[in-house]
Amino acid sequence: MCPRLVQLGPLTIYSYGLMLGIGFIVASILVTRELIRKGFDPNLGNTITLLAVVFGIAGAKLLYLVESWWEFVQDPIGMTFSPGGLTWYGGFVLATLAIMVYAQKKKIPFFKICDAATPGLMLGYGVARIGCHLSGDGDYGMPTSLPWAAVYSKGTYPPSVAFRDFPDVVAKYGVNGVVPDTLPVHPTPVYEFLLASALFAILWRLRRNNYPDGRLFMLYFMFFGAARFAIEFIRINPRILFGLSEAQLLSVAMIAVGAWGIRFLGNRGAQAA
Repeated sequence: MCPRLVQLGPLTIYSYGLMLGIGFIVASILVTRELIRKGFDPNLGNTITLLAVVFGIAGAKLLYLVESWWEFVQDPIGMTFSPGGLTWYGGFVLATLAIMVYAQKKKIPFFKICDAATPGLMLGYGVARIGCHLSGDGDYGMPTSLPWAAVYSKGTYPPSVAFRDFPDVVAKYGVNGVVPDTLPVHPTPVYEFLLASALFAILWRLRRNNYPDGRLFMLYFMFFGAARFAIEFIRINPRILFGLSEAQLLSVAMIAVGAWGIRFLGNRGAQAA
């Protein structure tokens, strides 16, 4: 793992931040390409990307602080301005709302923008997950003996810390009550990158179908929700309800919204892409 890629005096380039930035750039290129294909001003892609960056990061940080409320109360400045600590769902919701308000203000069809952004959004997420892998920020999975298992001993959130609230793991792998940082685990960020890449390929192929506006976006909800729901079974996020993690509960909601959206949209207003 390599949380810090380069350090030049006071300037530090973090692997997570770099991959997050690359993810936004990849998404921006793909969004702009799709907007041009759909007949929009190419500058719209830059605006959409800027809104996604600003409100996406703000929303991701805000949800993370809510999730970590007691730690935030003890150190509000440090938690707010730490380089890590982002929860994707918060960023997705706030960025989507910001883009929706912008589209309404400019009288631009919101669902057309969403459909144009869908493939890039999927691939950009996958690229950003490589940043999670490089930084070792705790987004990894449970212990495994598989040959491609990863060791996050040099990560920002090593196993000795990540597994403190998993008594079964501590009992099985711990030494004097502490899980060693060298414990091999599932590299779930890499799994998510591979899943996102495969789903991007599917969405990229489907984008030319004669769907009604918004259907591709709803398919994204269902694809992403199903992938995240599945991967959470081997991630180390705590279970909060019915044996499911917060991310799984939100994934179920995403799948439900996607299914409802596809049914609601039906075949109304299908237009040639």
